[in-house]
Amino acid sequence: MGTLASTTTLSPYFSSKLSFSSSFDRLRFSTSRSFLSIFRNPSFRAKRSVSTDTRLQLSASAMLGAPNEELETSSFGLVGENDLLIVGPGVLGRLVAEKWREEHPGCQIYGQTMTTDHHDELIKIGINPSLKGVKTTHQFPYVIFCAPPSRTSDYPGDVRLAASNWSGEGCFLFTSSSAPFDCNDNGSCDEDGPVVPSGRSPRTDVLLNAEKVVLEFGGCVLRLAGLYKADRGAHVYWLEKGTVEARPDHILNLIHYEDAASLAVAILKKKRHGQIFLGCDNHPVSRQEIMDLVNKSGKFSKKFEAFTGTSDPLGKRLNNSKTREEIGWQPKYPSFSQFLESI
Repeated sequence: MGTLASTTTLSPYFSSKLSFSSSFDRLRFSTSRSFLSIFRNPSFRAKRSVSTDTRLQLSASAMLGAPNEELETSSFGLVGENDLLIVGPGVLGRLVAEKWREEHPGCQIYGQTMTTDHHDELIKIGINPSLKGVKTTHQFPYVIFCAPPSRTSDYPGDVRLAASNWSGEGCFLFTSSSAPFDCNDNGSCDEDGPVVPSGRSPRTDVLLNAEKVVLEFGGCVLRLAGLYKADRGAHVYWLEKGTVEARPDHILNLIHYEDAASLAVAILKKKRHGQIFLGCDNHPVSRQEIMDLVNKSGKFSKKFEAFTGTSDPLGKRLNNSKTREEIGWQPKYPSFSQFLESI
């Protein structure tokens, strides 16, 4: 895992437009002018510490209880040294937020989304939401990109935009997939395994191009195996289908959502730059073994019938011992079978 030079660009806090009453406009102007005079005072700058929770975040959103995306670009507030921006705060991103706050109780966490559909939910769990593309005025020391490529026509461009919100301190982490590893014969593969050549697969091309952007900025890549939890993952899809036209001996690699989040947080805390990590539980299993475990567990109301495929590609056996040793991380759920026993 090599280290590349970090490229720092400008960016940060999210916001946009809101219509204020004239009296509030006067108050905002007066307040911002007062704080700007304080910030320009050299003795104040020398004394202030962004590690404290006195960031003076007097944005209109805080005053009015409005989401950040409804504001103009804010010049109020200082970015704390442990503040985190999550691009794509879905299932994984929200778990990252939860675990990050446990490590840094006084931090602020921001979430960038494609739509406002889930902003109320994010606010309730302490994530300050904003929309993609809203002008920003600050950069964050910690940025994690968890958004999937399925909802955009320019995934590498979205990653580049997210990277521009990183200050170059802390860590910028991109959650990728283990799909780019070039292995389809159930063979072994680790962090240094070869990747699929450019042009062979549109899916892996998109991921590898996004990873290239991350590494150019000095960020890190976390290639994740198949994510799952009790009600989400390949096993749930197959259980719903009952019969699946795919070969049963295809080897899969898994990692529980909680473990993926804890690994991401551990990497962020290490402040690594320009490296590629791998997230998996180190217990590869075949499709058939997964569904046999599901059927035998007695934890699900439905029963899986069969895999009927014979000619589709095989998988790979991932091992992330290097990542574990370097980051000092171990999963809560060492295998899918142990997870099933725990629920």
